[in-house]
Amino acid sequence: MTHATPPAGPLAGVRVLELAGIGPGPFATMLLADLGADVVRVDRPGGQGLGPEPARDLTNRNKRSVLLDLKTDAGAAAVRDLAARADLLVEGWRPGVAERLGVGPADCLARNPALVYGRMTGWGQDGPLAPRAGHDVTYLATSGLLGLIGPADGPPAIPANLLGDYAGGSLYLVVGLLAALHHARATGTGQVVDAAIVDGAAHLSTMLWALMDAGLWHDRRGVNLLDGGAPWYGTYPTSDGGWMAVGPLEPHFYAEFARLLELGPDAPDQYDLPRWPELRAAIAARFATRTRAEWTELFAGHDACVAPVLALREAAEHPHLAARGSYTEHGGTPQPAPAPRFSATPAALRTPPAVPGAHTAEVARDWAVPALEALAALDALKALEAPAALDAPAAANPLAPQDS
Repeated sequence: MTHATPPAGPLAGVRVLELAGIGPGPFATMLLADLGADVVRVDRPGGQGLGPEPARDLTNRNKRSVLLDLKTDAGAAAVRDLAARADLLVEGWRPGVAERLGVGPADCLARNPALVYGRMTGWGQDGPLAPRAGHDVTYLATSGLLGLIGPADGPPAIPANLLGDYAGGSLYLVVGLLAALHHARATGTGQVVDAAIVDGAAHLSTMLWALMDAGLWHDRRGVNLLDGGAPWYGTYPTSDGGWMAVGPLEPHFYAEFARLLELGPDAPDQYDLPRWPELRAAIAARFATRTRAEWTELFAGHDACVAPVLALREAAEHPHLAARGSYTEHGGTPQPAPAPRFSATPAALRTPPAVPGAHTAEVARDWAVPALEALAALDALKALEAPAALDAPAAANPLAPQDS
């Protein structure tokens, strides 16, 4: 693993105000922070109630935190003051919540006409489902993507929350924010970015819609070229319970794959579709004869498009990812390194996850927000006057792995 250094990053000087939430919003602002933006997270008393403690939540890295109660007039006023100094604002609440709190787009754009106001939701700001609750799996199900993943004779497979929350949500929000920021800096006019996971997830399937239109994709899972339908694009178990991923799409890569796997001259041809079940059985039988490590060594150095299926901790130690520094360490905590790479303004891990309220006075000074400075001084006074709290055992985290 590499160890981080603190260059500025391509977004140095961009101020981002994050109204704390869970899931794709914090990941989007982490990405902006990794790229050098000054991200100030507005945490609320009592926290979010989901996920790790803030000091361990890596999506809080490279950020600063202020603690405000938005249900009070003073808290909402402080947020509007911060918005007046920001370039970008991100919130991830249900439609109408920010407006009821007095920190919606109209409130904030009135103070800062060049502000880009990003709204991160699953269903979007309008439509029949806009006011309803949901999570990654329901957004993927509705967008059609969940039905693409998994075997033809089994249930849809759940890709953690990576495909909906982060690919269809966070990344589309960041693209929208940066595009709108470019427009705002050119014209002085801000706007609202409505990033919905269902929209982003649907957009990710653009190529598949083109293939369906051309008659090259069936609208069911496990029967297509890229969804495990082809016997030479999928995963196979090894003799020791490991798995190998294979994907030699091009004929010359497939020829190398078949040679190294020793399929033999009688094996079905790559595109002999009626004999695909036979070819799948032959490939599975061969992989079952050796361990994952043995197959990994055999295919190393060959253009056969074969790789071992690694667990997260194994991936962090893979020689290629180690050479690139794809995973890094900061403050003793292993984690993915910022991405992508920049030749002139590299991104970096600068600070550990922000603890709620740890930077209120600092941000009040740096962003020149007197109202926030007054609240910070009041909080400091209350802390001095409050009696010391008795230590109590921490509540169990329902998301933590349980020992057997």
